[in-house]
Amino acid sequence: QVQFVESGGGLVQPGGSLRLSCAASGFTLDYYAIGWFRQAPGKEREGVSCISSSGGRTYYADSVKGRFTISRDNVKKSVYLEMNSLKPEDTAVYYCARGPCSTRQAMTVGTYDYWGQGTQVTVSS
Repeated sequence: QVQFVESGGGLVQPGGSLRLSCAASGFTLDYYAIGWFRQAPGKEREGVSCISSSGGRTYYADSVKGRFTISRDNVKKSVYLEMNSLKPEDTAVYYCARGPCSTRQAMTVGTYDYWGQGTQVTVSS
């Protein structure tokens, strides 16, 4: 069955960096766009970034543009989120999921069908 396993989260100081990984299985990753989402306590889940099936097209939420970079390795069946200059407001559980990445507006929770369990990112001094 379709599965995603996120890893790489943790506790980091403001200004620090983390690299999240999303390992996919149970389907052919090459054919699908993938998105990263996050959910902070008491807030709705929001789209952070997405990448097209080939990796040629990416989108970012305004709040992370210039600080986060999404990438993928279809051979390793993995998608990554490099996060730099982290801020306390980046604290959240981060999820990867399968869905559209044709436009930034397509990066919405309801359009993604399979999700991982998430990895916690905490930015605090």
